[in-house]
Amino acid sequence: MGFFQRLKEGLKKTSDSIASVFTKTAEIDEDFYDELEETLISADMGFETTERVIDELREKVEELGITDAAECKELVMNSLKSQMLVPDNAYCFEDAKSVMLIIGVNGVGKTTSIGKLAAQYKNQGRSVLVAAADTFRAGAIEQLRTWTERAGVDIIAQGEGADPSAVVFDAVNAAKARKTNITLIDTAGRLHNKKNLMDELAKMRRVIAREYPECYVETLIVLDGSTGQNALEQARQFSSVTEINGIILTKLDGTAKGGIAVAIQSELKVPVKYIGVGEKIDDLQKFDPDEYISALFEDFDLKTDEEILADEI
Repeated sequence: MGFFQRLKEGLKKTSDSIASVFTKTAEIDEDFYDELEETLISADMGFETTERVIDELREKVEELGITDAAECKELVMNSLKSQMLVPDNAYCFEDAKSVMLIIGVNGVGKTTSIGKLAAQYKNQGRSVLVAAADTFRAGAIEQLRTWTERAGVDIIAQGEGADPSAVVFDAVNAAKARKTNITLIDTAGRLHNKKNLMDELAKMRRVIAREYPECYVETLIVLDGSTGQNALEQARQFSSVTEINGIILTKLDGTAKGGIAVAIQSELKVPVKYIGVGEKIDDLQKFDPDEYISALFEDFDLKTDEEILADEI
């Protein structure tokens, strides 16, 4: 299966539950709105995002004079899509001399995401370097080394328990000397407390700014899509201690409720930039809001609000 088909398969449970709301009844009444609200919240879209969608839907239904519940499906899709737009400059770091800080708690797929990105960037003709700055988790360095060997890229590493910022120092100086396009830095997923995490990330940033001031710094957080609202809370916690430029959402493979991608972007105003649907190297791809909404709504033929109004007339 292609990536889009695998994405549809991964989101099938969510798309089935959403589809049922629009086919159970033809009438737009309070029961319809209540069931839609419950379904979206159950799909991990979160209370705030769901309320915003329902309020917008009520306004559009009145404005356009819609009476058939099935026609509300496209309005909901448009509303969700408007909250998931990826800015035009979202991937500008790929075309610059960049250092990418990859953050996130242990177990979300951080190391594998780094390996997949490294392989993809190399296949696109970019020079890539990986830094093993997660020196706290047992086995993290060897796991990352395995992925870099698979991807065919170099790794900068020290021993377990080494100072992560010392690894970053070595990596950015190597990247600068080699004129490397992209340097991916694996960071510790869990430190003793929030202050330690904040201090460690701030120290890494200071090292990068001092040693390689001309580079573009991109910080991506890896979140496990199958953990739902826990993923949103992790993003909140990390964003409270460091700037986050984007999200890598992993494990959208059937256990995930697809609404979490909407909730994260809508509530945190941080774009999802990559999504993963499996373990293969090409199972991590750039996020496409149109494609995602199509998968979430069973590849429904999306119309604009203006086209819906024209149909009504």
